[in-house]
Amino acid sequence: MDLSGLKPAAGSRKKRKRFGRGEASGHGGTSGRGHKGLKARAGAFTRPGYEGGQMPLARRLPKRGFRNYFRKDIIIVNLEKLREFPKGAVVDAQALLDSGIINRTGDGVKILGKGEISHPLAVKINLVSRSARDKIIAAGGSIEVV
Repeated sequence: MDLSGLKPAAGSRKKRKRFGRGEASGHGGTSGRGHKGLKARAGAFTRPGYEGGQMPLARRLPKRGFRNYFRKDIIIVNLEKLREFPKGAVVDAQALLDSGIINRTGDGVKILGKGEISHPLAVKINLVSRSARDKIIAAGGSIEVV
């Protein structure tokens, strides 16, 4: 036996359908598209969510709630997370990003007062809660709202 004598198994190779090549081909006439209708037309296109003229699901369901498109995306950071900064370090949005405490700045960063801090830090941030402000100042740090 040699490689030139090899043939594929019987029935494993099949010719592709050739549409629109006359009635004798078995795929002439409407070329497998059925009669009339949107998908029978050349260049037929249905957008996602189209249900053939039936009222779409997105319009059948009731609207719920309210979405404020003018809302601010404020990222919150608790005071206890600032303990990993060394004494006297400048803590700003970029420093928080670099340290991995936050992964985006959004429309601003706010420091909240959960936890304690024992060493002074220079905080330059968008928003600071009153309790966080008191704790940072009590530890000998400074706050600058930018």
